[in-house]
Amino acid sequence: MNISRSLLPFLLVILIILAVSPSDSAATILDGTVVKNTDGDTVTVLDSAKQQHRVRIAGIDAPEKNQPFGNASRKRMSELVARKDVCVDFNKHDRYGRIVGKVWVKPPDCPTCGKTLDVGLAQITAGMAWWFKRYANEQSAEDRGRYEFAEQEAKAKKAGLWQVRVSHSL
Repeated sequence: MNISRSLLPFLLVILIILAVSPSDSAATILDGTVVKNTDGDTVTVLDSAKQQHRVRIAGIDAPEKNQPFGNASRKRMSELVARKDVCVDFNKHDRYGRIVGKVWVKPPDCPTCGKTLDVGLAQITAGMAWWFKRYANEQSAEDRGRYEFAEQEAKAKKAGLWQVRVSHSL
């Protein structure tokens, strides 16, 4: 193949751009403030452009309002994120158009810390949500291990929803 010397730099730049461009599976970051807490696994985040985004917390499933611990799960989520700045790491929307992502917030006991608390993991640890095993393949191996371990620990301690038999068919 005979490529003109004048085209070579141009082609090299194109190849570099393609090599460093994010792929379709690359995560997107949403920074904003939680303005609504629907339940134990769904919140609404207001971004800096004043646009609202419904966010389904990835990796967890919380009891519905009419199930045992539904209200407790919602209350715990509210304690973690209500009116707080969060960072949502996502690469997916669900069939309802909600962002499905990992939500990070400053830990309640460390106001000077960064957003280092994984809200989904915190809900599982407190026994306020189940690890959503159906979507485990969408989590990193590290997160799968953490979420599974947290659920086993909550279950062993009979924390939250593990105090009673709550049906979880998902």
